[in-house]
Amino acid sequence: MRFEQGDRVRIHIPDETDPDFEYHWVQEEIAEVVEDDADKYTGDSDDRFIYRVEFDTGQQKDFRWRSLRPISESC
Repeated sequence: MRFEQGDRVRIHIPDETDPDFEYHWVQEEIAEVVEDDADKYTGDSDDRFIYRVEFDTGQQKDFRWRSLRPISESC
């Protein structure tokens, strides 16, 4: 697991055609970590974790590790 509940992260979705591009560069906190079986399909054990990010508005959105960076890491 790359992140834990309570970690502050920066959302990193640089592809302007991605439907979630609107979240690019937003900094928020991980509200919950959920597991699924995506790793069985991708072969990457980190893919079994879904990071649920909560925004100031109360809205929550799920991201995989590839779309998140630690706040301290520049992108």
